[in-house]
Amino acid sequence: MTATPRRGFASDNAATVHPRVLEAIAAANVGHAFGYGHDPYTQEVERRLATALGDPEASVFFVFNGSGANVLSLRAALHPWEAAIVSATAHLHTDEVGAPEAVAGAKLLIAETVEGRVTLDGLRRLVERPNDEHAVKPALLSLTQATEWGTLYSLPELHALAELAHAHRLRVHVDGARFANAAAALGVSLAELAAAARVDLLSFGGTKNGLMVGEAVVVFDRALVPGLLHLRKQTLQLASKMRYLAAQFDALLTDDLWLRNAAHANAMARRLHDAVAGIDGVRVTRPPAANAVFAVLDRTARERLQREFDFYEWDDVSGEVRWMCSWDTTEGDIDAFAAAIRAAVAAA
Repeated sequence: MTATPRRGFASDNAATVHPRVLEAIAAANVGHAFGYGHDPYTQEVERRLATALGDPEASVFFVFNGSGANVLSLRAALHPWEAAIVSATAHLHTDEVGAPEAVAGAKLLIAETVEGRVTLDGLRRLVERPNDEHAVKPALLSLTQATEWGTLYSLPELHALAELAHAHRLRVHVDGARFANAAAALGVSLAELAAAARVDLLSFGGTKNGLMVGEAVVVFDRALVPGLLHLRKQTLQLASKMRYLAAQFDALLTDDLWLRNAAHANAMARRLHDAVAGIDGVRVTRPPAANAVFAVLDRTARERLQREFDFYEWDDVSGEVRWMCSWDTTEGDIDAFAAAIRAAVAAA
């Protein structure tokens, strides 16, 4: 039985696995190796990723998925009486089916959010309010870069938020499911982007950037490392055959594959934006900053399009949709989709 080929714009999770990632998995599939990350190969890949992120001494914990990476980060950083500050659109708040509360036992405080970004004033209002034994204590700021709205924090914005958080003794976590796309879009290295946020914990995404399965929790705050050794297992995120997760990151780091994949996805989003921005009946709601295009179009046109192409309806009320580009999106995909959009709008 074979899969039915289909091209779409639903998510970068829907994309194929990069051939070099598959080759790396096959190359690692030789002989026996200690499990649970205790093999020399996995440990070397951990060092490579830490170095790429600007701190060779940072600790790397490979996990299965982004939700696991985020929840594990909360469990490591928060005491039961403490809370994480997140944006109104953060995955931790909207897309993890209550896992922060159910698994981490964590309280989330929702900050003022503009275009997917936590505002400095919104953060200030939460960290500067009186705190006594009756109120949960903010102890972590979680930022998503790139955001769920496809927007980006600039480096000065990240720096200002991190400065305020650290001044009030909050750690900084970054949900970096699309961290590579953000770095590519901003024209900076992974290390520069991590340094701007003065990040203590980073959920570094791989699945959305060409991997089959796997994310990494990168820990810059040494005080959190001993607990994570146990929490990763307790959070059901410890792979027994860890070298196969590590192999995928090995491929991603080799010859800057992470950057080429992310930059291509971003470029395809810009191409899609340019192709549809002038179509009568299509209103692009914001210019693409990374690899997503958001637009509003008529329901009839949306339904017609979805017969052939997969994509998400972002807002049922406004009719806004999200079109996500991936490492394997081609110019032909963009041109065919743009033509289909034009035809669907015209028919509607």
